[in-house]
Amino acid sequence: MFTDAVILHEPRRIGVEQVTLVAPQPGDVVVSVQYSGISTGTEKLFWSGDMPPFPGMGYPLVPGYEATGEVVESYDPATPVGTTVFVPGATCFDDAHGLFGGASATLITPATRVTPLDATHGASGALLALAATAYHAMTGSGKTAPDLIVGHGTLGRLLARLTVLSGAPAPTVWEIDPARVCGADGYTVTNAADDPRRDYTAIYDASGQAALLPDLIARLAKGGEITLAGFYTDPIKFAFVPAFMREARLRIAAEWQPADMTATRNLVDDGRLILSDMITHTRPAHDAAAAYDAAFTDPACLKMILDWNAA
Repeated sequence: MFTDAVILHEPRRIGVEQVTLVAPQPGDVVVSVQYSGISTGTEKLFWSGDMPPFPGMGYPLVPGYEATGEVVESYDPATPVGTTVFVPGATCFDDAHGLFGGASATLITPATRVTPLDATHGASGALLALAATAYHAMTGSGKTAPDLIVGHGTLGRLLARLTVLSGAPAPTVWEIDPARVCGADGYTVTNAADDPRRDYTAIYDASGQAALLPDLIARLAKGGEITLAGFYTDPIKFAFVPAFMREARLRIAAEWQPADMTATRNLVDDGRLILSDMITHTRPAHDAAAAYDAAFTDPACLKMILDWNAA
């Protein structure tokens, strides 16, 4: 079997090519992908060449971990043909690394890895992993909803919306790019320079900028916590004394778990969590090179979706 897939041969050399698929095994499903999303976090680092050593990394690679489509072959009785599913990437390519392997017209993966979706969600279903990542960062034992979120990109907006949905007080969101200030619903977006507060108890950084950490520590109340919710390439460092004076805590939020995905899917199905308005750009999959460039260089692009329906 063959499929068209996005191939990254080296930093900034990307396009759509035909690759070989491994044969499906018992328990697998074959998914005809309709839409896939481009991550401005990890995928940008692969594209730019700034990603530090990462398990499974190598070239050529198929990027992407945000795909949604229809099951067209099933070797798992619990997942019938015709089911619309979210696929968090795959390792089904014989001649390319699957890291994370979601940007492909066809995917083969164990049925246990996919999440059934309502087909009416369309392209917004591709944002489910990012929403589940935000949900995972906020929920669970010992976690506190943010009162300050740094960054009003897609992840920052999801954190803010989930905070409002949880019933916690509306957070403040910092954003320096005028193109991303709009879109707040139930919370306030401002610039750090215009915010006098120095008593935040739970700061969530969605910017991925390690250099901001000393400034964030200075904004903490005593005993406050900073959650690093982005992906960071630079070393995490800060002066000890300011953190000592505040008894600051530092937490790192990792990727979503299956329970987070289920809970987030339920929020989306119930209409409580809206994802569709975060999609600002859509390109045909065969325009992948231009789409990746725009996703990473255009500040007005919150979420770029590749449309595989014509592939």
